[in-house]
Amino acid sequence: MKSISLSATNKFLAYKIYLILGALFISSLVVSNLIFQKFFHWDFFGLYTFEISVGILPYPITFLITDLISEIYGKQKANQIVTAGIFASFFSLLIIYVASVAPATSWSPINDTLFDKVFGATPIAVLASMLAYLFAQYIDIQIFHFWKKLTQGKHLWLRNNFSTFFSQFIDTCTVLLLLCGFGKIEWHLFGSLLLGGFLFKVLVALLDTPLLYLGVYLFKRRFKLNTGEEIALD
Repeated sequence: MKSISLSATNKFLAYKIYLILGALFISSLVVSNLIFQKFFHWDFFGLYTFEISVGILPYPITFLITDLISEIYGKQKANQIVTAGIFASFFSLLIIYVASVAPATSWSPINDTLFDKVFGATPIAVLASMLAYLFAQYIDIQIFHFWKKLTQGKHLWLRNNFSTFFSQFIDTCTVLLLLCGFGKIEWHLFGSLLLGGFLFKVLVALLDTPLLYLGVYLFKRRFKLNTGEEIALD
């Protein structure tokens, strides 16, 4: 793929947008690890009833953002965002650990027991999420750029969905294996949670394809990018 240099003004704007996308990516990732212990059900027009963690809700946003960054800024910048997300997740884990060690006052609305009940499984969730995240995100980026090179920058829907479907299955399976292995989820729920989680992510991936097209269109129009061109920030 060809990288193009921008004028100083456009490069500054492109860099600001990159930082905003990075902030949205990291916040979605960290929040998904904090809220994962609540599960909900959703009846999809009577065709299928999803039983999944609320932590899955912000997670597809991360794949949409990495695909957008991959398309516009290139593989290296997408990998940088993934790496930043890893550090942010482990840093949030450190903060939660310090908060759990600090003793609650007698008048605290949230006592130590309740705090540990809500956040006590977070270290396991972060570990499971990070291992799955490493596999899934890097694989997503690799597959995305494989198809981008193969199609010479055309058929955005193909690389977006193919990369996301495969990486999301790896992510869902890895997280559930670790959570079941650590005893946080009963093994008899593994199959239904895997199916529900993967189908939900596939559905979201299909729905976010128009959003990816819109984002790429706006970028290409604003920065006058041709098919296959990427913005060079360095």
